[in-house]
Amino acid sequence: MLKAQITQEMKNAMRAKNKLKLGAIRLILSGIKQIEVDERIELDDVRILAVLDKMVKQRRDSVTQYVDANRQELADIELAEIVIIQEFLPEALSDSEVATMVSDAIAESGAQSMKDMGAIMAIIKPKIQGRADVGAVSTIIKAKLS
Repeated sequence: MLKAQITQEMKNAMRAKNKLKLGAIRLILSGIKQIEVDERIELDDVRILAVLDKMVKQRRDSVTQYVDANRQELADIELAEIVIIQEFLPEALSDSEVATMVSDAIAESGAQSMKDMGAIMAIIKPKIQGRADVGAVSTIIKAKLS
């Protein structure tokens, strides 16, 4: 299970005295624990991937803001955290793989126009979770439907 792998990596970071990695992993476990306590459930791997995906997106937004504010040292910390979080995400999909998945989802849903975008996203989102940027996939879908 992914949560056990993350916990093991936290222990390894403690032993190695890697403060940056330890801090990032603690943030990951904190985000997971927060949802588990709020919803009184045990998160499965799919839901943990969604949490990790969201954390990467938040850090990318922070990097953009830090760079705009000329705070490169803070942007560097966020970039390092992104690398650590991505260690737990599955391998990213290539552009051609994403395009193929979008075409398959359009064919499967029988989509004809932008009105059908929700149906396409419902089919494709579980397949790309943690492996591709949902915003980029949405752009590809819009291009194919117009």
